[in-house]
Amino acid sequence: MSWRDLRCGEPRPEHEGREVTLAGWAARRRDHGGLVFIDLRDESGVMQLVLNPEHAPRATEVAHGVRNEFVLQARGTVVRRSAETVNPKMATGEVEVQVEELTVLSVSTPLPFQLDEENVDEALRMKYRWLDLRREHMQRNIRVRAQLVRIIREEMEGDGFLDIETPMLWKPTPEGARDFVVPSRLQPGKFYALPQSPQIAKQLLIISGFERYYQIARCMRDEDPRADRLQELTQLDVELAFPDREFIFALMERIVTRIWRECIGVELEAPFQRMTYDEAMLRFGIDRPDLRFGMEIQEVTTDTRDSEFGVFANAPCVRCIAVPRELSRTEVQALENQAKSWGAKGLAYVVFRGDGDVSSPIAKFLAPELLQRWREPGHTLLFGADDPRLVAKVLGLLRLQLGRELGLVDESLWKFLWVVDMPAAEWDEQAERWIAAHHPFTRPTDDSIEIFKTDPGAARAVAYDLVGNGIELAGGSFRIHEPWLQQQVFENLGIGEEEQREKFGFLLDALAMGAPPHGGIASGIDRLTMALLGEQFIRDTQAFPKNQAGYDYMTDAPIELSDEQLDELGLRVVVEADVT
Repeated sequence: MSWRDLRCGEPRPEHEGREVTLAGWAARRRDHGGLVFIDLRDESGVMQLVLNPEHAPRATEVAHGVRNEFVLQARGTVVRRSAETVNPKMATGEVEVQVEELTVLSVSTPLPFQLDEENVDEALRMKYRWLDLRREHMQRNIRVRAQLVRIIREEMEGDGFLDIETPMLWKPTPEGARDFVVPSRLQPGKFYALPQSPQIAKQLLIISGFERYYQIARCMRDEDPRADRLQELTQLDVELAFPDREFIFALMERIVTRIWRECIGVELEAPFQRMTYDEAMLRFGIDRPDLRFGMEIQEVTTDTRDSEFGVFANAPCVRCIAVPRELSRTEVQALENQAKSWGAKGLAYVVFRGDGDVSSPIAKFLAPELLQRWREPGHTLLFGADDPRLVAKVLGLLRLQLGRELGLVDESLWKFLWVVDMPAAEWDEQAERWIAAHHPFTRPTDDSIEIFKTDPGAARAVAYDLVGNGIELAGGSFRIHEPWLQQQVFENLGIGEEEQREKFGFLLDALAMGAPPHGGIASGIDRLTMALLGEQFIRDTQAFPKNQAGYDYMTDAPIELSDEQLDELGLRVVVEADVT
């Protein structure tokens, strides 16, 4: 049986007079007296059906009962529309199908929301995700995502990378987020972990002699989802032996520029700008700077060292941003409250009025020549004075907030850059110890190997991030291929010899058996799609996402297991006592 011989988006004027059979969903029905019009939709587009009771009384009678999202089959003849009824907004807008036979293949219950309805509650959209996915917006997202992945595969395989799958059931290893664990029925009381990334597996593949590996890999991380973060994610995973950073950069630039060109028609300029981590933090207060607007952070520690304002004179670091607007005291107070929520003790300011006057409670403590040097009518200087890392964080976040609120961001621009020479370690306030900034297999720079032993915060790694419009789109590093150095880095991070053998013994053994220098990069497909399409929520780049709490409205997962299932797995559920 043939359900259709053309798709709904295919009829054109050259098909005039041809008898066709179409099938799809009823997107809209309109009764105009005797005539009935139905917009029939499938994945290729929309075709207008016309039903005339004089020519097809039975089909017209069927049409009167059609509702939105009924699935229909229509047989009829392609005819040209009259000049005044041509619809230039539709690819098929010059023709319509005069229907002779109409069959309802499937009916639809009343819809919880209409496909063209705006501001539908997200929980409702996720509960009826199959319906939500029919919307034009979501169809675009999922199809562009598929196009993006196809481009990646073509580029990777064109450069000789081999697509190799890695296990979904793996050994738990510390990589930054909590593991999802899976109980083993055959090994009672023991557990697998779902992979946070294929990091160790891909290193082992390179050691095995597969010199260029890639995978479109599924990764699982038991962390709190956010607007740009997921528990289930997909990433392009790349690793190669004898790595060359310039080769990796050129590869990713070629992939990204082709994606932007073919998916949204934007031509990017490559090669992308390079910036060290330290420069990014100094100028923008963040390691993923948005270069679409200025308002960069200015270093004024030396200028203010002799100030009569004690906060400036005694602070380890003083920096400021120049906001191109005269802020009111109320506005500054709101910004100060925001800064305090990020850890700042306060927020000093100087307002330069358009008439040249200065408004500031600290102006009298500052040298006149300093105020004159800073003077820019119609601007407000906001100052941070504290530890350099805290000052960078607060001013960097204020810069981004004000950039959006004041309309300084040119949304039509795409600004990409590589941030290089990333930190090797960072201080974990909660655990009160140093942890790997990227992961513990990242190679320190040659001049940081000894520094790492005594001052981990000053050590730098052969690590790099690709940033686009303030969004981290890819990140990678060179790996440690010498077992002695890997053991040393473990020790620097507080991982003792016994724990090394227990958690990473197989990796250390592999490194001791002829491991080549290797490195790579990974890019989140979900976040890449989010950035490409300007989506606000990363969940709208996936077909079947979960909400911020990891809950699936559509299937009601996660669920409780029956006692029989728990017994089979050797598990017992312990419910905490209600302390209220």
